[in-house]
Amino acid sequence: MSSELEPRPAVAAPRRPVRALTRLAGVAVLAGALVVGSSVTALAAPGPSADSVRVSAAPSAAADAATRPPRTTHGPCAYTETPDEPAARPVPLPPDPRRTPARGSVRVTLATNHGPIGLTLDRAAAPCTVQSFLHLVSKRFYDRTPCHRLTGYPTLSVLQCGDPSGTGEGGPGYRYRDELPTNLPPAPTDPTGERRVYARGVLAMANAGPDTNGSQFFLVYANSALRPNYTIFGEVDSAGLATLDRIAAGGVAPTAEDPAPVDGAPALPVTIRKAVRWHHHH
Repeated sequence: MSSELEPRPAVAAPRRPVRALTRLAGVAVLAGALVVGSSVTALAAPGPSADSVRVSAAPSAAADAATRPPRTTHGPCAYTETPDEPAARPVPLPPDPRRTPARGSVRVTLATNHGPIGLTLDRAAAPCTVQSFLHLVSKRFYDRTPCHRLTGYPTLSVLQCGDPSGTGEGGPGYRYRDELPTNLPPAPTDPTGERRVYARGVLAMANAGPDTNGSQFFLVYANSALRPNYTIFGEVDSAGLATLDRIAAGGVAPTAEDPAPVDGAPALPVTIRKAVRWHHHH
């Protein structure tokens, strides 16, 4: 699995910080960013303070598909096709009702090969994000998928999942806008005051820049310092944190280039066997 990390454009070595948190996928840990693989490479490796959870962007495989304008749903969430980044696994655009549910919580369990990770999704905090996530769960987009990235920086401690391709560059073939947190406390480790505390137990979206949310998400297992550029849409339960702790304790898989990495594929491979929504409301 470690070979999957090489295509990550921006996973800079943990020397100098970068500045963007992307989808937390093909991530370059910018000074703590969570990026998703996009042509925008992401998540550059952090310097002393990692802070990137990005998604790497896939190569423009479908540039020719861009001859027609991408479809966009007509509701308030405006989920928009990304023809140049086709879906890693076929899935339609999410429903986008005029009245998107914006109250209450929904429980989802990620059944992994290391134990369950229970999630409580917060509709009030991020209604469009929760709606998309539940859509992907219902379409079994996350079933039998790897969690491709584990970070162990003092300022970025996350497990990143949600890319069926396992490369950090895959997504659902659509994107949607950020629903960013506004009340996070400043990170005590950041003298610039720009980074905020993404606390242990937070569930957030990785991205490849502003308004590029897709399917990749990250689970925070120790307080992390990130710019508030990642949508928080729920939290991990205590059993899920115990599962994350077991995964994190295994460390990051060594590579020929880096025998003791702090950012890369988990040494204990992680698979989401099934994502299940619980329908009892509370």
